[in-house]
Amino acid sequence: MTTWPTGVAGPAWGADYNPEQWPESVWADDVELMRRAGVNLVSVAIFSWARLEVEEGRYEFGWLDRVLDRLHQAGVRVDLATATASPPPWLTTAHADEVLPVTAEGVRLSHGSRQAYCPSSTVYREKAVALARALAERYRDHPALAAWHVNNEYGCHVARCYCDRCATAFRAWLRARHGTLDALNEAWGTAFWSQRYTAWEQVLPPRATPSFGNPGQLLDFDRFSSDALLELFKAERDVLREVTPDVPVTTNFMVTWTFGALDYWKWAAEVDFVSNDHYTRAEDDERHVELAFSADLTRGLAGGAPWLLMEHSTSAVNWQVRNVAKLPGELRRNSYQHLARGADGTLFFQWRQSKAGAERYHSAMVPHAGPDTRVFREVARVGDEYGRLAELLGSTVEARVAIVYDWESRWALGQPAHPTSDFDYQANALALYRSLWHAGATVDFVRPGADLAGYPLVVLPALHLVDDASPYEEHVAGGGHLLVTHLTGTTDTRGHVHLGGYPGPFRRLLGVRTEEFHPLRAGQVVTLDDGSAAAVWTEHLHVEGAEVVASYVDGPLPGVPAVTRHEHGSGVARYLACGLTGDGLDRLVRAALADAGVPPGVPGVEVVRRRGELSGTPVSWLIAVNHGGSDAELPATGVELLTGARASGRQVVPAGGVVVVREEV
Repeated sequence: MTTWPTGVAGPAWGADYNPEQWPESVWADDVELMRRAGVNLVSVAIFSWARLEVEEGRYEFGWLDRVLDRLHQAGVRVDLATATASPPPWLTTAHADEVLPVTAEGVRLSHGSRQAYCPSSTVYREKAVALARALAERYRDHPALAAWHVNNEYGCHVARCYCDRCATAFRAWLRARHGTLDALNEAWGTAFWSQRYTAWEQVLPPRATPSFGNPGQLLDFDRFSSDALLELFKAERDVLREVTPDVPVTTNFMVTWTFGALDYWKWAAEVDFVSNDHYTRAEDDERHVELAFSADLTRGLAGGAPWLLMEHSTSAVNWQVRNVAKLPGELRRNSYQHLARGADGTLFFQWRQSKAGAERYHSAMVPHAGPDTRVFREVARVGDEYGRLAELLGSTVEARVAIVYDWESRWALGQPAHPTSDFDYQANALALYRSLWHAGATVDFVRPGADLAGYPLVVLPALHLVDDASPYEEHVAGGGHLLVTHLTGTTDTRGHVHLGGYPGPFRRLLGVRTEEFHPLRAGQVVTLDDGSAAAVWTEHLHVEGAEVVASYVDGPLPGVPAVTRHEHGSGVARYLACGLTGDGLDRLVRAALADAGVPPGVPGVEVVRRRGELSGTPVSWLIAVNHGGSDAELPATGVELLTGARASGRQVVPAGGVVVVREEV
């Protein structure tokens, strides 16, 4: 099976290309500018359904033929989309009740933007699969075709649909998962509030209700909705594999701070290579840290294999509250961060900045002002540099720390009627990651139940839904180190609370027992006796064998343990029972790394090592990105590939700059 876009020489560099937005007279300029920018891969036809199928069953492919021919002549490979991300108005008008999605409040959404389709619509699926087949049959032998791009950003705008079709599909999904109504009632705890079901027809999606919905129903509907969209992807993928078995198939994930609606561990198993879209939060002064988090998580989804950044921005986006432009050098640093963390290519949305439509103020490789701009010059610089980095392709990233990341726990903790609405799964995970990043630790993200061998330190940020902690007990007993945060192990995978004290199945491993949660008031901060501070969360913790590292000085629980350390077998398990912030969290993470034997990184510089082979000889590369305003230095010996200069024991990383060193042993 082919697992990478074919024929792409060097790291992939390019963008979404939307020629249908422009007169054909512009296309020749596009190709010439692509040559100047070093572009070697573009995604085409992502939102072209209305131009490709102009009315039901009538296709017009001539314009796309000409586009692909031009790109091939210029040596640009094509990631060809199936164009199904936005059904055309003729379809949603003729089949409104059969295609358009419905909100939990019963409002049927209309066309006029994008993604106006229900994941359970058989009409939408039939039309989408038919278009995918027509494209595959038309372009199966086109020399520009490098990969297939199915749909686009599944679930970005309509992650959940509550219509009657989805109700029927949800019931079928529940039958397959639970088997019987009795099992469903037990799983959902329907004895509470007189919710017991006596017929399958009574079971509905979690539509708007007078009060809080059933937690088991909410969690299962999240699972179902992720699976329903995945089935849509697989339907198109399967027809593409049937017609073009040697062309790899992907769809772009959204592993980013804004989106958490799909279980990408399940999705990643269904694509030929993982691709991702990522956009930084412009007003976050450390937005590069969240970028690194996303890139590492995407690499985890890829199982450590190379992955493709399908979209990021050259400068400002159009959808944040304040769409701040990127600083000079920032798009270059962002691109190299993704490359350092396992991407074998970085593409943008989009090639040429739109002059009309909802995304007309979203930046592009070619801005409104044209190529005589800072953005285009920076784009061309990176494209030229990427041409020198083909030797990195296929290499993998070295990491000694693992974070267990769980979309289902994220969904469960996002439900209403929890001890506090201030706790955020993603923010909690990112805070821990940020401390690891500042300590210079490279992180692999793994799924619950993954093999933890080879990771001296494993971090569990609010792994809420856990049936059994034995894999983590075995890891620690065998000499591993574990850092566990509050809200881990609170419930089983049905959402039923473990009785006898929190954190349920982790009590023995951690040597602690919590009798009651004490979430903090809005803005409240408590002090610990080591000088650190905590916000959002505290809990009434008892030690049962663990060593107390820090206790509360004030707040609702003065004198009660807040941070503990427990030796278990040959390893150590730490428990963080509060929302530790700032320097206190940094100190805790550094202590855990030191205990686990993970050496510190280079202060002020993001350094990642990739390993691979050249001519059968093992090789490693250091990729360093300096986000600061002063030059930095790191130990390195070898050849700096961007300049060709030698590093003999040390390498200067310029302020705001990047270096790529092929190391010598």
